[in-house]
Amino acid sequence: MVRGLAYGLGGLVVVLALLLTLLFLVQRKLIYLPATAAPPPAGTVLPGAREVTLHTADGLRLAAWLVPATANDRGVTVLFAPGNAGDRSMRAPLARALRQQGMSVLLLEYRGYGGNPGEPTEAGLALDVQAAYRFLVEEQEVRPNRLIFFGESLGAAVVTALAAQRPCAGLVLRSPFVDLASAGAVHYPFLPVRALLRDEFPVAATIRRVAVPTVVVLGTADTVIPAEQSRAVAAAAAGPVTTVEVAGADHNDLVLLDGMQVIGAVTALADRVG
Repeated sequence: MVRGLAYGLGGLVVVLALLLTLLFLVQRKLIYLPATAAPPPAGTVLPGAREVTLHTADGLRLAAWLVPATANDRGVTVLFAPGNAGDRSMRAPLARALRQQGMSVLLLEYRGYGGNPGEPTEAGLALDVQAAYRFLVEEQEVRPNRLIFFGESLGAAVVTALAAQRPCAGLVLRSPFVDLASAGAVHYPFLPVRALLRDEFPVAATIRRVAVPTVVVLGTADTVIPAEQSRAVAAAAAGPVTTVEVAGADHNDLVLLDGMQVIGAVTALADRVG
């Protein structure tokens, strides 16, 4: 009986070890959910928008969309880093709303998304957003003091890391998490998420080194990134912080994409840096 129990427990340990190994190997397939096909041409989705190419330090050529301001140009540009799913066409409503408020927008597309080459990783996304920054500052001659970084969910981690390394006028973080392990533990409480993760995205730790004006936008009913995590990021920021809480909003609700409170928050920040 004891020997049988030992064999049974030993078999269970082996199975668990195999499952954890499998999760370690395939975890990025669970984190990054790209629409891999190229979206329609920029101008057909957003009249006046144009296709641009970003050159990463590791040799990739990434497609992105540059959306110029339409009227009453504020001379402020928004570098937008998306969340973990979809492609740039899905953020067209946001770019349209911001351009109508006089801001130009660069819709970054990560490696592996929207027809772009490469595979997404934390290090890779850092290279992608750095390429976007160089494009705006060096090729488009956007002054850093007229440049707002805007990150959505996972993209909030990407732009926070950039803001710790490169100057900007302000930071908008929509539904940021404390770090990737904290976000993962919400959905997989039975797994040693922190020990398994290969990518970390430490937003709260990084934003302690970012002193620019920061806006944190969150949905109070967010079931993907709990509101308390976004509040913790706001509390950790080194610079002046405005928190915008959208009552009753869940993570993927359209009101958190281009709703009045989101656009109003970005516009207010643009007024402040302008």
